[in-house]
Amino acid sequence: MLGFRSQMPWSSAPAEPLCDAAAAVVAARSGMETPLTAVAEAFEELARGMAADGGVLRLAPFGDTCALVSVLFSSLGMAFRFAEIEYVAKVNDLIVAGKSYSTLNDILDKDVENDCVKKQGSHSRNLRRVRLGLGLIKALFEQFLATEGCSLYDAATTAYGQVCAPFHSWAIRKAVGAGMYTLPSREQLIVRLNETDSSVQKEMRRYINASSPIIEYIDNLFLSRNISLDW
Repeated sequence: MLGFRSQMPWSSAPAEPLCDAAAAVVAARSGMETPLTAVAEAFEELARGMAADGGVLRLAPFGDTCALVSVLFSSLGMAFRFAEIEYVAKVNDLIVAGKSYSTLNDILDKDVENDCVKKQGSHSRNLRRVRLGLGLIKALFEQFLATEGCSLYDAATTAYGQVCAPFHSWAIRKAVGAGMYTLPSREQLIVRLNETDSSVQKEMRRYINASSPIIEYIDNLFLSRNISLDW
């Protein structure tokens, strides 16, 4: 690993250290805002940058923004450890790739050329996994907000079933299901995120709204090249 992630006052240690570039981005946000605000603002900035670039998403700022989401996985505790481990590793790969490739289009075009889009360790495969991570947090927040008083267990179970379970083996699904019982309560999560019941709803909606066009853009990168999303 290239380096170690700086510790933030509102987070626990990650499953795998973020590389130096990602650590710098995360550390720059610490002490200034809550983790939810940091993530929501970063995705809003990313969307504005994509619009300014004519609808093209640049890899370097994308990787920096995605690095912040690791804090949200950490706040969910051991139940989502599997997701945090995979997510951080894939984000690190994309951040390093950002030194050689300008846009998300570039890495996908190169992997299509080399016939390795779905190959283990390819940048395109890692992009697909990061997109699933973003979608998992988005779905969890949507479920969290759907019903007042909804438990985190119910929200997370439904979100996992929608986003990740279709791509996991029975053994992994069973292990994740057992881990869901270790999730913090709704109230504990709000405290961990340094939010109130009203502010957490506002910031979750910001993330949902800001991440949606990014997630849609990534999906369309694959679909426009006749690459299905069932993997």
